[in-house]
Amino acid sequence: MKELATLLLKSLSSTPDQVVVEEKEEQDKIYLSTKVDAADKGKVIGKDGCIIKAVRTVLSAAGANQNKKVTLKLED
Repeated sequence: MKELATLLLKSLSSTPDQVVVEEKEEQDKIYLSTKVDAADKGKVIGKDGCIIKAVRTVLSAAGANQNKKVTLKLED
């Protein structure tokens, strides 16, 4: 799951080397925490949060295949 999140977020970012994704797994839940460059935060979030919601939807669908719930948090 971490690889998918990294791929999606790096493709959205203008400085992909600044994207960091950390993964924590507990039973049937996966927690992803990500940090991006401050200049790219607006691109990743999108207008009214539509881009980050779409990324979360893709990750949730991928997690459903593994019977896991995925949570993505964008750190400051």
